[in-house]
Formats: sequence, structure tokens, C-alpha cells
Amino acid sequence: MKAGFVGELLGRSDYAIIGEIVEPNTKVLDLGCGEGELLEWLAANKGVEARGVELAGAKVRKAIGRGVSVYQCDIDEGLADYPDQAFDYVILSQTLQETRHPRTVLREMLRVGRRAIVAFPNFGHWRVRLSMLFSGRAPQTSLFPYEWYESPNIHFLTVHDFEALAALENLVVERRYFLAGHRKVGVMPNLTAEVAVFLVRRAS
Repeated sequence: MKAGFVGELLGRSDYAIIGEIVEPNTKVLDLGCGEGELLEWLAANKGVEARGVELAGAKVRKAIGRGVSVYQCDIDEGLADYPDQAFDYVILSQTLQETRHPRTVLREMLRVGRRAIVAFPNFGHWRVRLSMLFSGRAPQTSLFPYEWYESPNIHFLTVHDFEALAALENLVVERRYFLAGHRKVGVMPNLTAEVAVFLVRRAS
């Protein structure tokens, strides 16, 4: 993979990658969609049929105010209301590490969607490692700014961890992107990437 500059979409480089991956005129479900900014952009610029799932009621109301169809639900409670293969893409952007049962969530994503786009902060990044090494405490970096007792993150996964899970679940990784700020990185991504974005599907 060649290193290169990555722009921002709605202030985030991972959104720029997701915006590049999603094909026009497809059906998209965004899990943990927040206030619906990404879905609004995808609908306006890619012509997608956009749906969202969000737990926080205030964010759901703001998303609906944007004209986005959002369902209030806890991702960990499952996506039972959605039929199999109802979507072309199911997006989970920087939320996997906050779920109680990430393996189950990933399975549900690939039940209701043909492909899953998963973006997550890489706990294996060198700054995180150094923070733990020198402080002897739960790491605090720009990527993980919270005190341990306030952090929404309950699973601290790395690039290698996700790839191992993908192999365990017999998933095909169609694309992988590794980001450090606004750059794509290709050398030792488990050490150098701050954020990873994977496009995966079930093996045929």
C-alpha cells in the first residue's frame, strides 16, 4: 500500500475513506450513527438509501431533523428488526470498541448487510504503547483522551486483533486502510496506524 494524503469528510479522515468505499445508489445502515452527519452526506452525494441506528435519544432527534431515518436501539441488543441481507453496506465507525459483544455485533452486521465497513482506533499505536510504558497507567493520548473510569471504550483492539477475528469468522477482507492523521500508512500498521478501516464480507 502506498502512503498518501487523506482528506477529511465532516472533519474526519475515516469518514473520507468510508465516503470513498460506499458505491452510489446503494442501501446503507450506519450503526452508532450519532447525529446522522455521515448518512446525510452519503444520501446527498452518493444517492444512497440511508438508515441509522443510535442509542442516544437526543442524537436520534437531531438526525431525524436532518432528514435521516434513524432507529433508536442499543447495537448490543441486536438487529433483529432487520431482515437478512437488507443492506449493501453496514457501517460501524469507531464504535466497535464500545460494544459489549463485538463479535456478535460483527456477525449481525454481516447478517443484515452484504458488506461491513468497520473503522476503529488502533490500541497498538506506538504512542499508546509508550504512554503505558512510561506512565504505568491506562494510556492517555489524543486517540484515547479519557481517564480509564470515564472512557466509553471497553475493548482495546489492535489491527492484528481485528485481522485475527476476521480470520476466525472466515471473513474476506476486501480492502484495508491504515491512517495516521491525514496520511495512509503501509509499513507496520499495527505500530504506526492511529485508525484502521476495513471492508469485509462473508466468504462465499
